[in-house]
Amino acid sequence: MANNSSNTPLNNSMDGALKHYSSLFSLPSYKRVILIIATLCIGIIGLTPYVLFPTTWELLNSLTLGITLFIITLIIDIVTSNIILKDPIHILRRTATLSLVCWLFWTFFLIIGTILSLMLNPVWWFRLSLLGFGTVLTLRFIVLLATSTARLVNQLISAILWPYLCIIAFSIFWLNTTASKLTTFLLYLTLAPIIAYTAVHIFLKTLNNLGNNLNGTPALPLFKAFMLNWVVGTNEPLETHLEKMGTNEDIDVTMLRFDTSKPKAAIIVPLVHPGPFKNIGSSLLPSLLKKHFEETFGCQTCTPLGILGHELDLASQTQNYKVITQIIEAAKFELTETLATPFVQVSEGPATASCQVFGNTAFLSFTLSPKTTEDLPQELGQTVQKEAQKYGLNCTIVVNCHNSLTDVIDTVEYLTDFKNAAFKCLQKVSSLPKKPFKVGSSTIYPKDFTLKEGMGTGGITAITVQVEDQKIVYIVIDGNNMISGLREKLIPAINASGFDASEVFTTDTHAVSALVTGRRGYHPIGEVMDQDKLLSYIITVAKDANANLEPAKAGCKHIVIPKIRVIGGARIEALSLLIDKAIVKAKQIAVPVFLTEGLILLLFLLHP
Repeated sequence: MANNSSNTPLNNSMDGALKHYSSLFSLPSYKRVILIIATLCIGIIGLTPYVLFPTTWELLNSLTLGITLFIITLIIDIVTSNIILKDPIHILRRTATLSLVCWLFWTFFLIIGTILSLMLNPVWWFRLSLLGFGTVLTLRFIVLLATSTARLVNQLISAILWPYLCIIAFSIFWLNTTASKLTTFLLYLTLAPIIAYTAVHIFLKTLNNLGNNLNGTPALPLFKAFMLNWVVGTNEPLETHLEKMGTNEDIDVTMLRFDTSKPKAAIIVPLVHPGPFKNIGSSLLPSLLKKHFEETFGCQTCTPLGILGHELDLASQTQNYKVITQIIEAAKFELTETLATPFVQVSEGPATASCQVFGNTAFLSFTLSPKTTEDLPQELGQTVQKEAQKYGLNCTIVVNCHNSLTDVIDTVEYLTDFKNAAFKCLQKVSSLPKKPFKVGSSTIYPKDFTLKEGMGTGGITAITVQVEDQKIVYIVIDGNNMISGLREKLIPAINASGFDASEVFTTDTHAVSALVTGRRGYHPIGEVMDQDKLLSYIITVAKDANANLEPAKAGCKHIVIPKIRVIGGARIEALSLLIDKAIVKAKQIAVPVFLTEGLILLLFLLHP
């Protein structure tokens, strides 16, 4: 996540948006839902008539009513999910959960009606039953109109079918009351859906207008696109919105390749932020780029994070493949550099810069660990590249280690320290003699760690470099940052396994975001995974890379990929804020809109 001064609000708004997905989609199992519905229908709702008229005959009627309501719910949920809606959101489990929520509301009204009937007149059971009917109609209209991707007519049928069949069942088992109020009953059944739909229309229209006012996009279609992504992983609808809202930008890419008798390893740094989350936009770019580059060249590839923030998130998978295709095409160049310097590391305050030079190419990285090391502004990278040119370093790859995360995000305060550390590091490394070097590489894909635990599909890649007697290893983990202190635990252990120096990076992949509950919506490396297992994997891949060290040559290339569609930080912030603002707005307008609806329905029922 971005953390420079301009992106701090973006962080907050994205975190605020992502935290909502877990509350929306954490559902009980289907078996548990059915058990609760059976308890409500047969054990509570169905027995309310018996409470009013405690006779053996009424007990039989009451149990029959409860069983009938339960069967209606089971059948209609199946029909609604599999035949009427047939959309990826409303699978049977979610349809049944909606029915469960409706029964909870309806049960509340029936219990109140039963109490009032015992105290006043049995007609109150009838009135509150109908008021509960109006309430669940409203709830179903809201949920289905706001979330379903089916046609409007299918949404409306799904909203009214189950409540109408249930109220008919009620009326059959309450013949005396409904017969005495037949005109009111029929008129209410006619008007209730009209009144409920009107209230829901006003409610959703207000939220749509909020979206139009914030970013020119109606909130409802956008919310459905978010739902499809969060619930079933479908990315196209949301990316369609991002493509429309995005702008065309030129993308800088710098790559450092190593060859032996064949391609050996590659470090590729596109100035693209791997976000915004899950499988949307460029979230998957680090692992996708690694996969396709390795398939083409047959060498281990890593994609550490460049110096940038969310201002350059790609808008879609289509843009990902445009970038990947042009990188692969541009990577077909001859390597000529056969000499390298030792690895150098310099600290200035809490900032640490590390650098190694291959020919006239510098590979330089930054970290603040154990302080938070988050996204850095592009200006820092540009400043370092200009300084490197003073030493004849015509190609400079500047990367963010992105390897420490705390609750305090203040990276921007240390920009001067970063710059000073980099300048001193460049001065020191440029004074060192260059010698022939060897390179080894390896990748491991830990089966123990999943996306939900913070490990991307790119696994862990190690690139080892030996210059004379110095052996160093670069470890790149496909994840979104690391917990504070983990780097300080890993590096001594890595060095003790046979290396003179090492550095650990993450790709900042947002493929791990919006997959788990919690305040971040993702786990940084080491937060929930077994750290000893992680260390074991890292040492294994480092040793594997060391085992295949070979004399190598290097080459660097910088390219600019034109007209790539990006969704900048401002747009992402607006989209993220829309979710939070829509929830706040919904809370503000729900009471007046639906309270007015409820009063209208109640007054109608109280009319003689």
